[in-house]
Amino acid sequence: MANDLDEVTGAINESGRDVNVINKQISVQIGSGTLAFEIALWTILPAIGALALLTDALPRTYGLGLLVLGAVPGLIFQFMKVFALAYLRKLQQKIQADASQIDNYLEQRVVVLNNVVGLVAKAIDLDKDVMKTVAAYRSGHNADAERNQASQKIDGIFSRISLACEAYPDLKAQAVIADAMRQNSYLQKEITAARTLYNDTVGMWNQDIFAWPTKQIVAARAGYTTRIPFTASAETKAAARSVFF
Repeated sequence: MANDLDEVTGAINESGRDVNVINKQISVQIGSGTLAFEIALWTILPAIGALALLTDALPRTYGLGLLVLGAVPGLIFQFMKVFALAYLRKLQQKIQADASQIDNYLEQRVVVLNNVVGLVAKAIDLDKDVMKTVAAYRSGHNADAERNQASQKIDGIFSRISLACEAYPDLKAQAVIADAMRQNSYLQKEITAARTLYNDTVGMWNQDIFAWPTKQIVAARAGYTTRIPFTASAETKAAARSVFF
């Protein structure tokens, strides 16, 4: 049988195709079949036991056993849902922790920026809103969007500082500025790693909330939705396609 997607003889898109993250959260839903499944766990064995007692189809002890112990599958499933809810809540906290790690690195970059900007104040104007933006997203207001915006602003300012240093050899020669730029490079790598970890955790969340039956049932009744991973801006993508060398 041939592969559905044949990379050897299949059609090829010569012009290429860009990939974008869809900015949409998908809610978890369950249907009537899931409700019927849950009811069946509680009722099928007791119903069989009651029917056996009425018709004498099974020995009386067997019928009583089914009637008394028939709710065990339902109880077990209830405990499974409790554990599933605890797991999803724990995973939700991990997403928050991973996002906070990105915030911490961004804030460190702002500290580095504030330390160096005085030395280049005559060559560049500091964006006064950067620290306000960092403070805003740390308070939880539209965190993901503002996190991306703050990161892009900081990237832009450091780029301007680099250009200013190139234009002013005296600035470039200062050890404090050189050290600040090294710290910035290190922190940018850490932010990239932290974003990857964040996206991995978001990916786990987006898969697990649709894991039927327990996690999907719990997620649907809790009103959970998928989460949007970190996305680069259109400006960043355009810059990445530029010719650097």
